[in-house]
Amino acid sequence: MSRGSTAFHNGMAAEDIAARAYEAKGAKVLARRFKVAEGEIDLIVKHGGMIVFVEVKARKHMAAALSALQPAQQARLLACAEQYLAQNADLNTACRFDLAALDQTGQIEIVENALS
Repeated sequence: MSRGSTAFHNGMAAEDIAARAYEAKGAKVLARRFKVAEGEIDLIVKHGGMIVFVEVKARKHMAAALSALQPAQQARLLACAEQYLAQNADLNTACRFDLAALDQTGQIEIVENALS
């Protein structure tokens, strides 16, 4: 398997783990890999009355995963979220941005309101 293919499959596995973690909390997955011209959001879930935009980061070590969300990517996430809300929900809908960080063992840590 090529390096790109391995990364893709690892990313999909990480997104599956994150989706299951949110579902275990009672959230409903609305979209996976939502793509627009501005970029992509890994997961969009609804928890209670709130829409949660989730960026999934998988790294060898948890500390690296927790620090992987860079400012440029945060800006892309905001732009993607605006597009999602314009297409699928009221722009006044309550929402937040989470980071689902995973290490190589599959341990997950969800950081709510992760955008700085």
